[in-house]
Amino acid sequence: MAEPLTVIPELSANYAYFFDLDGTLAEIKPHPDQVVVPQAILQLLNNLAEHNAGALALISGRSMIELDALAKPFHFPLAGVHGAERRDINGKTHIVHLPEAVEREIRFQLSTALANLPGAELETKGMAFALHYRQAPEHEAALLNLARRIIQTWPQLALQEGKCVVEIKPKGISKGDAIAAFMQEAPFAGRIPVFLGDDLTDESGFNVVNQACGLSIKIGAGETQARWRLADVPAVWRWLENINNRQQKQKVMSDRRDGYGSFSRSI
Repeated sequence: MAEPLTVIPELSANYAYFFDLDGTLAEIKPHPDQVVVPQAILQLLNNLAEHNAGALALISGRSMIELDALAKPFHFPLAGVHGAERRDINGKTHIVHLPEAVEREIRFQLSTALANLPGAELETKGMAFALHYRQAPEHEAALLNLARRIIQTWPQLALQEGKCVVEIKPKGISKGDAIAAFMQEAPFAGRIPVFLGDDLTDESGFNVVNQACGLSIKIGAGETQARWRLADVPAVWRWLENINNRQQKQKVMSDRRDGYGSFSRSI
């Protein structure tokens, strides 16, 4: 069971940071288009990345295009659509594709079905599809059954449940896989992973981080594999600020020690 994160662990410059976005860095809104990450929080993320050689990435169910828009003006490494899209520190992208005809047929079937489920919304992501029911919770069972029929027809796809959403995505894709891939690359390799997330879709990430003896942090209530817990999004913001302050102080002290050493050698 996740413990409340009441004492911030000592986080040196040897950590790699991974953040979910909705429900972690930003408050969940009735519609995804309403979500905003405060500019002050984006600046804290950028500062944290700079303090840690760039070892910070956003890991989300959103597309990379959406993540870049929400993170402006910064350009972080990303894993979008639960890892079906990924961009490394050098800007190289890794994308899983569905055949165009398959994507088109699934979109048609889902759109046709949702026409009879008022309030439910279809979000298409190219290789994945999200069926939102935040505004129509009475359709949860119908959307789950619809998604199950789709993955029975196309076995290369898998179902992923989340908060008021059912997603259809390529099989074998997860946030955990995305984190594991980043951890094989510079500047993440050799560091201890830290992952913050709030949803069922983040559990695979917590599992990977736990196996690496990292810091897995669940945001909010609910059963989880995470070993730590923060209460809500504002608690994440405060944690980010504290980590930045701690690492900035460490940098100042290190710079002073280096300065004293240079002065001693000069005399």
